[in-house]
Amino acid sequence: MEAYGQILLIAMPAFFVLVLFEKFWGIWKGNDTVPMNDMISSLSSGMTNVTKDVLGLSLVVISYDWLSEKFGFFHIEATWLVYIIAFFALDFAGYWTHRIAHEYNIFWNNHIIHHSSEEFNLACALRQSISQIVKIFAVFLIPAAILGVPPEVIAVVAPLHLFAQFWYHTQHIGRMGFLEKIIVTPSHHRVHHAINREYLDKNYGQIFIFWDKWFGTYQKEMAEVSPVYGVTRPVQTWNPIKINFQHLWLLIQDAWRAEKWADKLKIWFMPLGWRPADVAQKYPVAKIQDVYHFEKYNPALTKGMLIWSFTQLMVLLLLLSYLFGNIADIGMPGIFYFGGYIFLSVYAFTELMDRNPNAWAWDLLKAAYAFYFIASTGDWFELSKLLPGAVYIFMGYLLVSVFLSVWFSVKKEKLQLAD
Repeated sequence: MEAYGQILLIAMPAFFVLVLFEKFWGIWKGNDTVPMNDMISSLSSGMTNVTKDVLGLSLVVISYDWLSEKFGFFHIEATWLVYIIAFFALDFAGYWTHRIAHEYNIFWNNHIIHHSSEEFNLACALRQSISQIVKIFAVFLIPAAILGVPPEVIAVVAPLHLFAQFWYHTQHIGRMGFLEKIIVTPSHHRVHHAINREYLDKNYGQIFIFWDKWFGTYQKEMAEVSPVYGVTRPVQTWNPIKINFQHLWLLIQDAWRAEKWADKLKIWFMPLGWRPADVAQKYPVAKIQDVYHFEKYNPALTKGMLIWSFTQLMVLLLLLSYLFGNIADIGMPGIFYFGGYIFLSVYAFTELMDRNPNAWAWDLLKAAYAFYFIASTGDWFELSKLLPGAVYIFMGYLLVSVFLSVWFSVKKEKLQLAD
């Protein structure tokens, strides 16, 4: 927990700088692929994901340590060759977990957030799940356990393998020659994120593309078919917490409404998109029929609202950095209370971006939550030790946040009446 937090203290600012670089690069080249509202939503999703991971809010059914102990025929030393083997083993496991997430209803809920953006950029790489409570990833590492790859090697390689998947989420890099035959490139991954009929359910590889070629899921990007991004049932929100549970909620509703008990059970394990016939007829779900002619989600936001949303994001990034840098000092259960504030904050300002008239209530709840802990302890998790007077600055921010949230919500209503 603490070690991962320290890694993220370096990784988060680095990713943020690269996302901004891509935006400014696109503006300079006349091809901005990073709309501000989409970027804020993506970065806030990344914050919820790393908060969940650092706090350990997941249930690991089978750990690699257990697999290594039960299936390892022998133990090998952690040499450079072992690290390479571990990297390939992780990528093999990643291919299959990724593919399963796309092919079965119950697992798609854990992955929909990553595909929810109707853009394709570095920021959307950070749209990662908070709904994946039960993890089965280690099952696919049985070959590595049998070969005797030490658990400490997997622990080192896993974050590197994850971070190495960031760079290819961009439209600014074309095809890359001979590398297209070996590794996953931006071209390959543009295909994977596309909802064009020609591109659906292709290119599941995470680092190496040859898994797709071997297992029949490879598709080359075609010059005559420009990728269109998103999901075929659009999420219609900037709120990453809502997106994380949209598909699950649909499955629960469909299972409840289905007349046949067999349908209530099998819906969870059927191919992605399957719904009981009686439910689909009575309760149709909006789906994109023509990927080349649909309106992207883009509720009208004033420049002031965008600036305020970005400011909220920056405040949250600073607070998250403080949390990750002081996990041991904050301790239990403080880190979970702090994490609760992170989630409340993201929910509040993304609801405002959705132009939800009740967004102010979420902001008020966020402020009340924070003021409760400040009133109880006289500080915000010892923030004043780092910067004297910081808690008063934080309290001022909370009051301004509530005021602006109410202001923008009321302003929105006036705009609606004007329309």
